[in-house]
Amino acid sequence: MTYPMPITGPAPDAADLERLAKVAFETIPDVLKERVKDVVIRVDEFADDDVLDELGAESEFEVLGLYHGLSLDKKSTWDVFQSTDTIYLYRRPILDFWCETGERLDVVVRHVLIHEIGHHFGFSDEDMERIEYDD
Repeated sequence: MTYPMPITGPAPDAADLERLAKVAFETIPDVLKERVKDVVIRVDEFADDDVLDELGAESEFEVLGLYHGLSLDKKSTWDVFQSTDTIYLYRRPILDFWCETGERLDVVVRHVLIHEIGHHFGFSDEDMERIEYDD
């Protein structure tokens, strides 16, 4: 496989991915962005064992991200505050995917954000692909 440009130097760290994610979040389609309010984006190295078990992942590299929280359609003004909605991005699996595909890292991060928000709100893969590429 050839890459559009050589990948050299140190791997992007968590702060680098957070910066990319914040920029990418601003570019996601409004149909998704309007569904999340005050979401926190957090970068961890890998999903924890409980998440991997819950998702039935065979490898820690299978899970690139996760949306954790209560969707707006299920929230009520009467709800007791539980926790902040969070999108977890898993750095090592994302970097692995980036190297395997040769995609630009910002494109990969945006894709993961769109898919995590979309899955959380019940969009199909086809819906998300249309949303991602028609924007």
